[in-house]
Amino acid sequence: MQKRSNTSTNLFKLSMLSGAALLTILPSAVMAQAAPADDDQSRDGEISTSNEIVVQGQITYRNRSEAVEPVLVYDADYFQRFEPLTAGDALKRVPSVTFLSDVIESDGARLRGLEPGYTQILINGEKVPGSNADRSFFLDRIPAELIKQVEIIRSSSARRTGDAVAGTLNIVLRDGYQLEGGYVRMGVLRFDDGEVKPSLGLVYGGALGPGRILIGGNIQGRYNPKLKKSLRFGDSPENNPNFETDDFDNREDQTDTRDGTDYAFNATYDIDGETTDFELSGYYVRTDRIEDERSFEYDDPTALTGPVRTTPVAGNLLTDNANFNSIKQESYSIASKLEQEWSAGVTKLKVGYSRFSDKQDETEFEIDFDRSTPRFTGDLTDLDIVDKELSVGLEHVFKLGADIELAIGGFAQNKDRDTSILSIRDRFNLTAADRAYDQFGRNPEEFARPFGVPLFTPGSLNTIEEDRRDLFAEVEGKSGSLSWVAGVRYETTDFAINDLTVPAASAVQENDYSFLLPSASVKIEVGSGGRITASAARTNRRPRLDFLSPALLEAELGDNDLLGNPALRPETSWGGDLGYEQRLGRTGVIGVNLFYRKIKDLIEVANTGVEGSEGPGTFVLQPRNTGDGEVYGIEFDLSTDLGFLGLPDTGVFGNLSFLDSDITDFGGTRRFNGQSKYVYNAGFIQDIPSAGVAFGATYRKQGGAFDRIVGEEITTTYGADLEIFIEKRFGNRLTIRAVGSNLLNGSKDEVFNKFNTIDEQLDRDFDEFELETEEAGPVFQIMARYAF
Repeated sequence: MQKRSNTSTNLFKLSMLSGAALLTILPSAVMAQAAPADDDQSRDGEISTSNEIVVQGQITYRNRSEAVEPVLVYDADYFQRFEPLTAGDALKRVPSVTFLSDVIESDGARLRGLEPGYTQILINGEKVPGSNADRSFFLDRIPAELIKQVEIIRSSSARRTGDAVAGTLNIVLRDGYQLEGGYVRMGVLRFDDGEVKPSLGLVYGGALGPGRILIGGNIQGRYNPKLKKSLRFGDSPENNPNFETDDFDNREDQTDTRDGTDYAFNATYDIDGETTDFELSGYYVRTDRIEDERSFEYDDPTALTGPVRTTPVAGNLLTDNANFNSIKQESYSIASKLEQEWSAGVTKLKVGYSRFSDKQDETEFEIDFDRSTPRFTGDLTDLDIVDKELSVGLEHVFKLGADIELAIGGFAQNKDRDTSILSIRDRFNLTAADRAYDQFGRNPEEFARPFGVPLFTPGSLNTIEEDRRDLFAEVEGKSGSLSWVAGVRYETTDFAINDLTVPAASAVQENDYSFLLPSASVKIEVGSGGRITASAARTNRRPRLDFLSPALLEAELGDNDLLGNPALRPETSWGGDLGYEQRLGRTGVIGVNLFYRKIKDLIEVANTGVEGSEGPGTFVLQPRNTGDGEVYGIEFDLSTDLGFLGLPDTGVFGNLSFLDSDITDFGGTRRFNGQSKYVYNAGFIQDIPSAGVAFGATYRKQGGAFDRIVGEEITTTYGADLEIFIEKRFGNRLTIRAVGSNLLNGSKDEVFNKFNTIDEQLDRDFDEFELETEEAGPVFQIMARYAF
């Protein structure tokens, strides 16, 4: 471990020296050469005024990226009229992004339907840490009001890290060279149960000294009241067509309310000089959230009787459960960039630091009446995860000719992750006086006693250090209608985990691996406004962090034990994209894209052959690199006005993706876990300039998904989502919008097949068959923006 500590120290010193270099060069080079503060030209075009952002003069369509790689770009104006709350909400309207989140939530983006860990999430082009074990970052952490644009990068490039099997989602935040003036956003959201939540935001951009500054803040009330119902059976319809009457076990009714507030702040300071550019940026997001669940189990499919009686009666309450979780999450990132143009080319230096913390205090109290003497059980779990990343990137671009450039560079990143999960259980029988329990007037929490000292269970206390060192080279050129880019990236990783819940001899585990990741893309302009793109790249997906712990978790998968594997290596993928897009009229574009990925060294849970802790028929299972898989599909998207029909103020947009895959596991062939068969959305916006009014609607639907792991199989289907808005503009400073979302009372329906052992799963000998439905009602917003 000493070697790794020294490595981390050296990178920290390098980062500090790099930061010092930035500050040294800044006054002598940047400030002396800075453009005048009133210069209207930004690095991406003209600066927008706050009036233009608040009062949109025209409908905004998908941008047509000039990058050689296949990239789809959507400015914030594309989403703004439907008032998305988060980056995840905004991404519901772009191609091939699915979610398996709770109803009316959009957190873990699944590009091409694959698990969130297969998608690389960037903010301003940089990686960010999250608390999720699969290394993914939940996009509901970023308020939509901070976003300048969203980029879907379908294929990889040598200039970015290779953790992008499915592709990359880059969330670009506003900077100082994109806004002149300020605006305030105020409004309220009303939910189905009558709860009202506020929304308040402020953004300002303007000149400051030799450069420009942008600051933004946002306070957003978050709320999600859901109703769940589960029916559980001892067998399934595949074994017994009359299972609903013959094998009924219990029914669970649950209320599940998520109530919280998000606080966000971002700021940038930019100086664009004649030969030197400098940027200092940062963002901060905090979430305070309460998850409150109350559930009742009954022994009747429909009855709502109570209180519980001491003698069996149809419709008796079986269990009463109260689950309460207090969540506090904080994430922030600070980054500095320096770009210097020399006689030999352009040098870019980046230094960044990101931190994510997740603290959760959860209690679960349950009374079990389905026994001779009712029993109370109380569980306490305290979770504390801190993930920190420090990175330095250096790149130099040479001109090899009039239309050819060579970029070479390196990237270093140190990741430190600390996990602490404390838990304890209390259990006792209720007294005779408490047995006449009325579930409508009492709560299991009233029986709770003070907990003792919580303990660490296997795998719940560990530290992880992961050091990356990458080198890359990339050549980009253009010749007539042909543009191309080709490069290679060499990634090396040193990994160490110290699990303090296992014997000292196996507590510290180390691993290292390296990969050569070539990539290439071509773009050919054809005809009038046509474009063909083709890309190929090798990418990888790093192992889940919870799979890397050497701890043994008893009865984790059904009755089977799960043993972690620190020797896991990343999955690797060769893939390609082939697309065509055509410009339509003045603003429109239509596109089609085929994609394919061949993924090797898949991480799947395998049987070690060792008997499990539950005795004969159970086993110790372990994640291992085994087998291959394929992912493929076709994506369509359209975004255009209807000027060719004489309707220039009518905009239509939509996309449709068919997604498929093949993988072989212990149970046979299946799709990749959680991959929806399709996803589509369509909508329109109608502007009435003479009245200063606009209205529109979007409709979204994604297909069913299937998951299979040892001990459980899940089939998930979603209902459709309909959103409608209407806006009124007042002059050139004020816009008021009314938005209705989830207007079809969206539902999430899941079918669970549960088994105790692998043999029982293969033989279809069910431990339990469950049908679960989760539903939430409409959400209405009134939002006003005022420019100043």
